[in-house]
Amino acid sequence: MTAFILTSSAFHAGGLIPEKYTCDGEDISPALTWQGAPAGTQSFVLVLDDPDAPVGIWDHWLLFNIPANTQVLPEGMNALPPGTQEGLNSWHRLGYGGPCPPDTLHRYFFKLYALDTTLSLPEGVKKPLIEAAMQDHILATAELMAKYDRPR
Repeated sequence: MTAFILTSSAFHAGGLIPEKYTCDGEDISPALTWQGAPAGTQSFVLVLDDPDAPVGIWDHWLLFNIPANTQVLPEGMNALPPGTQEGLNSWHRLGYGGPCPPDTLHRYFFKLYALDTTLSLPEGVKKPLIEAAMQDHILATAELMAKYDRPR
């Protein structure tokens, strides 16, 4: 059985996120690729969050109902894969919001969940509703962590 893994051509696991993908650069999403989704996968959920934010976990990007046949999210996506929906990030916006730590080096976790269903949720929901809806439907999780510290 192939391991379910999430990678990026922009940085390596545990490495530094290039400025291009942050509020200090172009603030575009990095390319993400995955493989090894388990049999029975009906959709994916992608969560990018920062557990080191001074106000608690900060959500940077929430995608759900990514089609099961998707294996790549290109850099700076101009269009979502058909059927994909977006949740509200901590800026109360849809879409990607790049790393922008206010204080020091932060960790950013890209988490991809393979689900045995699609989620019956409206566009623009917040992460707690997405997490609640996917409970008991997670077949596998892949995670990619990288770091960023703003130039001072």
